[in-house]
Amino acid sequence: MSLPILVFVLLALSVAGYVLGRGRAMASAGGDARKLHSLPNYYGWFGFLVALLPAALMLLLWLPAQSVVIDTQVSAMISDRSAAESSRGLVMSDVERVAEGLDLAVDAGVLTEEQAASIRTEFTDVRERLGEVGVALGSDVTSETLQAAQRYRALSSTGDLLRTLAVVAAALAGLAFVYRRAASTFRARNAVEAVVRWILILAASIAILTTVGIILSLIFNTVEFFSLYPAWDFFFGLTWSPSFGGGSELGILPLLWATLYISFIALAVSVPIGLFAAIYLSEYAGPAVRAVAKPLLEVLAGIPTIVYGLFALLTVGPLLVDIFGDGGVLGVGWMGGGTAVMTAGLVMGIMLIPFVSSLSDDIINAVPQAMRDGSLGLGATHSETVKQVILPAALPGIVGAILLAGSRAIGETMIVVLGAGAAARLSLNPFEAMTTVTAKIVSQLTGDADFASPEALVAFALGMTLFVITLGLNVIALYIVRKYREQYE
Repeated sequence: MSLPILVFVLLALSVAGYVLGRGRAMASAGGDARKLHSLPNYYGWFGFLVALLPAALMLLLWLPAQSVVIDTQVSAMISDRSAAESSRGLVMSDVERVAEGLDLAVDAGVLTEEQAASIRTEFTDVRERLGEVGVALGSDVTSETLQAAQRYRALSSTGDLLRTLAVVAAALAGLAFVYRRAASTFRARNAVEAVVRWILILAASIAILTTVGIILSLIFNTVEFFSLYPAWDFFFGLTWSPSFGGGSELGILPLLWATLYISFIALAVSVPIGLFAAIYLSEYAGPAVRAVAKPLLEVLAGIPTIVYGLFALLTVGPLLVDIFGDGGVLGVGWMGGGTAVMTAGLVMGIMLIPFVSSLSDDIINAVPQAMRDGSLGLGATHSETVKQVILPAALPGIVGAILLAGSRAIGETMIVVLGAGAAARLSLNPFEAMTTVTAKIVSQLTGDADFASPEALVAFALGMTLFVITLGLNVIALYIVRKYREQYE
């Protein structure tokens, strides 16, 4: 039974558990709901959850376990020679592709089940028949690969059958349990609420567990990288020159400099504009203007970053060349191409405007109205109230918003990939092309890279460094907000 059909059957059995639980409870109470400990629907939901959750948990555990067992047994059939010619993972991909092709061929009637089971070395016939159902096989498919694919197919079929039997048996066992327990004296509400509480705890834990998993994956790969490449050369090297043939120089300082340089320009653009927009919208704009201007300003936050990158590449870059390039309006010849630190910084600053504006607006609006009224009552003008009362009161939150915007700028990828260029250099000229940490993470993991080499593992070290920097900025922002907020509450 295929996985979608199995899920549908499991949901159908769960619905049957709802009907069974509710019906049994009402029958035990003689049809009088007043004799039940809980409302009738609680008994129904108890039956639904008991039939669904154990079977669903078994299904979730079975899927990865089956994949690991099958891959282990099939990979044992691949000789060391085949694994040496190409990585074992690529050979296993060929095995899975051929196995899926055989399944498609059987489903389409191109091959019978007996023919698929007997295929071993008829390469030409296999390619022609699988080609009829749109499965292309390369010339590197060997007899060993076909045998492994047949074994993979047989194990997958057996595993799917056992999975179906186990999941359906678990659901039926749940139905039997519901049949026995769904009596009028059973505390169904307590049981359902306990299960729901654990589901909520699990949902709340997913974000934490995901974060822990990301950190652990970064740490393990970073440690492996530093076992192959000196940490001193990585953190203090001034040259970034990866070479998969060997002899790489992987100094992070040029990348880190460009990352901070672009982020500084972005904040120099976004913070004044965003803060002034927030002050206007919260203190000066009328309800009608605010109702129109605020949503229009926040539309910028919904634009995909790839669109900003294209805007930097096709519009802002050429515009800056026309102004600062050779033969430009100013004729200074500072800029030789459209990709530069200034290009990426300006566009990233535009992207961050709604981020700074929205957070600052919410923080300014959170300042108690009594502070405004007291200032105005003492004779201060509106502008003096904004400068001397509201902004000082909201300053911790505004600083936190700026630091969070800085974290967002440091982690940006698409804008710097398209707008800043790919040159890793240390320079003060904002009109030169540079590249950032995030851009190099993308480039180092693009293509057929050997993940055992330092040139590929360096991406995890770069990611870990970036994670620590952004985490530090977030911690500082939270510290500032929490430390100084108490003065105005």
